[in-house]
Amino acid sequence: MIKIGLVLGFVFASFVVINCNSTTLRQTPAMTADLAPTGKLRVALFTANPVVASKNSTTGEITGPSVILGRALAANAGVPLAPIEYTAIAKLVEDAKFGVWDVAVVAVDPSRRAVLDYAPSHLVVDLTYLVPPGSPIRRVPDADQPGNRIAVARGAATGLILERSLKQATLTPAENEPAAFELIRQGKAQAYAQNRFLLLGLVDRLPGARVLDDGFASIEIAFALPKGREAALAYVSAFVKRAKASGDVARAIEAAGIRGVRVPPTQ
Repeated sequence: MIKIGLVLGFVFASFVVINCNSTTLRQTPAMTADLAPTGKLRVALFTANPVVASKNSTTGEITGPSVILGRALAANAGVPLAPIEYTAIAKLVEDAKFGVWDVAVVAVDPSRRAVLDYAPSHLVVDLTYLVPPGSPIRRVPDADQPGNRIAVARGAATGLILERSLKQATLTPAENEPAAFELIRQGKAQAYAQNRFLLLGLVDRLPGARVLDDGFASIEIAFALPKGREAALAYVSAFVKRAKASGDVARAIEAAGIRGVRVPPTQ
């Protein structure tokens, strides 16, 4: 699902202020037009994954590293920020074909390169499984057994990776992350695959559930742009490199209270 425009409760008073002088870059009118063709920087925010962004169900406030960095990117480019909330990653990626948004933060996966171009990654996060109470699954290899169903959100990078690596278990796609968790709650799947931070935030909602100690992959998370915006991609790539080198990305992670992620080396 998608909600376009300035999302209710989207405020910045509680967010860290990134030192824009450390990441300010020179831009030209042509670059600005390529990055923000509507005159605003439309940032797609996937709020079902707190490593990217999350929404307070009471206040409507959207927070997370992508909010902080997206705000800094818009300020650097000298354009207003126009957040667009998504709750289904498949819809976010699909909308790249239709010019609905200008930049997004997503997991890097080769299957998405047909529609997305990536800036250098700025986060790395480990993927693992949540298993229900009483599960015999103790380690990641235990999940890849005949008859086991692995819950994933449709279009999520976790599912894309497991499509290529699972040998005996089968994937059970759900419409979004909450629906994937419900498959575990209802006994319709034997494991739920996602990043460790997200799963640790869910485990208390199902007493007796466990998050496995080991993992099956690490994924890189990066700013993505719709295919073919070369000038904008170069600008965003330079912004990300400076933000990583200056410590702005690390400060955004700390301000958002995200644990279990790391900043990859600046290249």
